[in-house]
Amino acid sequence: MTELYLVRHGRTFANEAGLKQGQINDERTYLNETGRKQAQKLAQQFDLAGFTKIYVSPLKRTLDTATILNQKAHLPVTTDDRLLEISYGKWDGQYNQVLMEQYPQLFSPLVKDVKPQYFETAGGESFADVEKRVAAFTKDVVRTYPNEKILVVTHGFTVRSFAINAVKSAGLAILEPDNCSVSKILIDPNSLTQNLVYYNRSVTGLKK
Repeated sequence: MTELYLVRHGRTFANEAGLKQGQINDERTYLNETGRKQAQKLAQQFDLAGFTKIYVSPLKRTLDTATILNQKAHLPVTTDDRLLEISYGKWDGQYNQVLMEQYPQLFSPLVKDVKPQYFETAGGESFADVEKRVAAFTKDVVRTYPNEKILVVTHGFTVRSFAINAVKSAGLAILEPDNCSVSKILIDPNSLTQNLVYYNRSVTGLKK
């Protein structure tokens, strides 16, 4: 079995401000003090002994999180564009609350996040777009590492897409995980059958 451990990056300035980060990669989306502390705490309690490597989204918030997690293990790190956050198109960098007020029909009032059809107005990527690139990444990693532990440091919507693929769900059935949470997926290298072992686990409740 391939074991994928999926970590969402630590908290950022944009998270605090309520901005849609998407694929923005500037000071607004860098780890803030809270995010660095989250990553340090996870690094202290999540032992990477026995892991083969780290795959990471190329944005600074994920790279910095991965660097902190890798301080002791010194695992090889590879960036992969398929791990990027969803692009919200022209909504990237805008305030979520303002968007909800302007386009209430494109947001779920229950979870206060975009509905799948949002991209028809905003541009960017559809939910299915992200799920497809995550599926392609997963297939490649399992082919290369059929019986190993792999750490993946990525983004909220991207982690959600891994989980959606694993349980064959869609839409808002699974929501984005918390900053610096860990999710685990097992994949059979022969059948590519996936099992979601746990999702959005905080460092205090973490077991490998």
